[in-house]
This record gives sequence, C-alpha cells and structure tokens, in this order.
Amino acid sequence: MPKQKVVEPASRYTTPALEKGLDILELFASTSEELTKREVARRLGRTVSEIFRMLVCLEGRGYLAESPGEDRLRLTLKLFKLGQEHPPVKRLTEKAIPIMHDVAQKTNQSCHLGVLDGGQVIILAQADAPTSTGFYVKAGSSVDLMEAATGHVILAHQRAEIRERAILEWQRDTKKNVPSDLERHLSKIRQRGYEERESYQVSGVMNISFPIMDNQGYAIAALSIPFLKRIQDQTTGKDVRAHLRQASLQISKEIGGD
Repeated sequence: MPKQKVVEPASRYTTPALEKGLDILELFASTSEELTKREVARRLGRTVSEIFRMLVCLEGRGYLAESPGEDRLRLTLKLFKLGQEHPPVKRLTEKAIPIMHDVAQKTNQSCHLGVLDGGQVIILAQADAPTSTGFYVKAGSSVDLMEAATGHVILAHQRAEIRERAILEWQRDTKKNVPSDLERHLSKIRQRGYEERESYQVSGVMNISFPIMDNQGYAIAALSIPFLKRIQDQTTGKDVRAHLRQASLQISKEIGGD
C-alpha cells in the first residue's frame, strides 16, 4: 500500500512575527494608556529589539500612531474602521436601520445611531424624516463627545474604565478641560435612563437619546433624535421619548442585549 501523507497539525506551525504583532495589538486594545516601546516590551515579556520592527511596521500600516512630541504609541481608528464590516457591528446596523426608519415615520423626525470612537462620537446610521424639512446628522460624521447627547448617554451607561479612557482621549484631542458638571450630568442620565437636552450647536433643537445595551447591561451605542418642533405637527417630546424608548429596547433585544 502506498504511504499516506502525514498532515501536520496547524498548531505545530509557528509564526513568530504574526504572534508578536497580535500580542502588541491586543495589549494596546486592553489598555487606555499610551505606551513607550520599552513599556510595550516589558508588558509582553520581550526585549525592545524583539518588538522594534513590528512596532515600526504597525505604525507604518496605520494601526499605531505616535503622540505628538512624545515617544508614546496609541491605537488608531484603523481597527475600528475594519470593524465596521465585523459581524457584530454589521448586525447592529442591519437590525437598527429598519427600526430607525419606523421611528422616523412615526415621529416625523430624523434619527441616528452613534457609537463612541476614542474621544468623539461616530454616526453609524441615519434615517430621514418623511418631511421636506428637518434637522439631520449625516451618517459617517463625527461629533465632539462633549457636545453630543449620544455620547453622554453612552458614557453614562458605560464601564468606568471605558468612560475614563474616552474622556482622556477627548482632553488630549481637544486640549480642553472636562466640564465641571459632567459627573453630575451623567449621574442624572443614569437615573432617568435617557438624555434630553437642548442642542449644543443648533437653537430650537432638543436632542433626545436612549442607550442600546449589550448583554451585560452596558451601552454599545445610542439612538437619538434631534427633535425639531414644527408648526401644525402634533408630535411632542413625550411622543419622541416613547418611540425612542421602545426602539432602543427592540434594537437591544435584536442584538442579544439587555
């Protein structure tokens, strides 16, 4: 009988460079700190010379970036952008969009779905109001974390370490001080379960936002309506809150959240 070819188990093939690269990315993803090359090496139990080329490669490919004027590295948005096609994110938008269009029809208002991205809010999806006039936040746009009801709702319903990291990144990017009433404001949002506040940017617009929860009860996104009261339109803020509350619960349930 001819000898059968022996297939080596995949686990017996080592890829040291790939493993080092993944170790580095996983390290940066697990911490809110910016790290020097020496700190990266120490935390991974390696020498600087072992990881130096990999750090240069990851920085060159845009996964890591060096802070201006400092010898410290941080994770960029590239993994986030790649993650847009990752099933959980894709599933979130796919489940949310039909519900968002339903909300827009029922309220005669536009609505949008946003997530945290470092020190800002990124709008993943948006549904237009069925009217010729209104206020809209374009999908794909970014909004200052401290000027977004969406951002405040997510911060209020987020893990402390993630909240602190987002605020630190906002401070670094904007060079501004954190609002003195922020903690009190977030506490009020947690107590009532949603945000309702006049727009920071547009007069006459009331931002109303509810969190989308994961299976551990933390916000992964927020569904918001920039409520603009029209003459002869019977929709009230109370109506908007009711529809948004129901929609946020439905989306959370659709993605397996709490």
